[in-house]
Amino acid sequence: MSDLYSKASLVMNPQLVDTGKVYSIKPEDRKGDFTFTRSSAATRVNADGNIEKETQNLLTYSNGFNSWGQTGVSVTSGQSGYDGSNDAWLLTDAATSGDHRLYIGNSHSGVNTLSVYAKAGTKSIVYVQSYISNSSISYFDLSAGSVLSTATDIDSKIESVGNGWYRCSMAFNNTNSYVTIGLAETNTRGYVGDGTGTIYIQDAQLEQGLVARDYIETTTPVEGGITDNVPRLDYTDSSCPALLLEPQRTNIVTQSEYFEDGYWNKQNAIAINTNSDLSPEGIQNATELDGFDASNFQSVAQYITLSAGTYTFSVFLKKTTGALTHYPAVVMGSVYKYVIVNSTTGTYVEATGTNNNDSVIIESWDADWWRVSLTNTLSAGAQRFAIYPALSANGTGITTNASGTNVFWGAQVEEGSYATSYIPTYGSSVTRVLETCQVEDKGALINSEQGTLYFEGIAIDPSFANVISFSDGTNTNRICLTLPQNATNINAFSSVGGSKIDNNILHDPSVNSKYAIVWNGNSFKVFVNGVKKVDNTMAGSFSANTLTDIRFDRGDGNLNFGGFCKSYLSIASALTDQQAIDLTTI
Repeated sequence: MSDLYSKASLVMNPQLVDTGKVYSIKPEDRKGDFTFTRSSAATRVNADGNIEKETQNLLTYSNGFNSWGQTGVSVTSGQSGYDGSNDAWLLTDAATSGDHRLYIGNSHSGVNTLSVYAKAGTKSIVYVQSYISNSSISYFDLSAGSVLSTATDIDSKIESVGNGWYRCSMAFNNTNSYVTIGLAETNTRGYVGDGTGTIYIQDAQLEQGLVARDYIETTTPVEGGITDNVPRLDYTDSSCPALLLEPQRTNIVTQSEYFEDGYWNKQNAIAINTNSDLSPEGIQNATELDGFDASNFQSVAQYITLSAGTYTFSVFLKKTTGALTHYPAVVMGSVYKYVIVNSTTGTYVEATGTNNNDSVIIESWDADWWRVSLTNTLSAGAQRFAIYPALSANGTGITTNASGTNVFWGAQVEEGSYATSYIPTYGSSVTRVLETCQVEDKGALINSEQGTLYFEGIAIDPSFANVISFSDGTNTNRICLTLPQNATNINAFSSVGGSKIDNNILHDPSVNSKYAIVWNGNSFKVFVNGVKKVDNTMAGSFSANTLTDIRFDRGDGNLNFGGFCKSYLSIASALTDQQAIDLTTI
């Protein structure tokens, strides 16, 4: 491989990215770096095997409490903090009646979590609040380390971080214009102060979602992680990352993690326990659904008005062990059969309904989770998407004598024939925009007269032409690899001056593979996983400097590749057959 590395003009093994960039190992002058675009956030599977989202702190002055409004309080900086710094603040009551609080303007709606680190001083009760029209408030006892009381519609938590410090958090679902941190007496916001009551506070955060995540320092709202135009190094299949590229998709489900009324319809008073378990995100924001009534069917469902088309409904289901007395189920549309799932084995049975589902895939996501995906062609109008914790007592048919619990997370409905990476929603539908990746106008990296295009990876959609190419920026002159051509074939082809020659190759496109296209003059060869599959001629030969672009599309910005790329090489010479075999051998 070292000899081939010296021959290569470009080597991209995705290891390092930045906003708008995927860095290539070679050439070292950065002229081979790929330009990347995706004008939206996204998720990936990180090196720990967890789904990683965009992170955020929507507050201004998250630890600049002297810039917050003050009612009946004063603040003093330079206090010893929970993190060993001197960045904490002393919050002191400064009035003899009424509220004792800090406040800051912030317009927010949907599911959010407000958090702050706090420690008892001469007082021990602190509260956090989202307020104006629909107030949510939680009180915390910093001496006992407990939630004292709450008037919020989701969840409140207090977590010890050592040395008397706690992280106090409140998850809520409303529309408001301010957040507040204040001193209290028991669970009463207003009290008679003496000008000496104190607590310590540090690092406030407001973020979308059901739980508080890692703190982000702000003076203006900040978003981090897999945000706009940040390429995704995904670890789904191995300890080495692959560049994940996907088409545009929208999660039409307006609440993907919060299954309560207002967004999901509760059938027969099903019990919902939010934040009951660790999710595929690695944090405690999964939901337990309890079908406790064996005399009634119990579910949560969304009714969504759709245009006619093909849609995929997916949800994560926690794995169980041992013999089962009840089986969960999912269903989409009005005529398709319920999919009853064995949460231990990942097998399923389709029951009742008029039609079998077009596709049912139950994927073992990790040691703890399945991802259940249903695909169907739906007519225009309102369609039902439902999740049952216990629809069957024996796993073979719908029965009303089934009762029990199962844990779910991450519901998604998207137009398309397969489930893409998870798109979180917190009150409205969310779109992940099409991803593009290319090195343009870099003819020095391609020897047009002879060369080798090498790619290792896998396409996601077996029904769509996912193309990688060397081209002149059009579809007139190009070398292309299409994954797949159909469910059992790939295609490698050349177009010289618009004269195209296709080479269909029998190969399973659903597995990670190594490919090399080698051309020299009008000679055209293709190698797949160590085997020469094509030895053909092109319609002509490229003159010098014809090919200028290295792209994850067909050469002109259309038919963008969707899948995982583990390696991409441009070699400025035609490899021998043995070199190409060695390079592509798995």
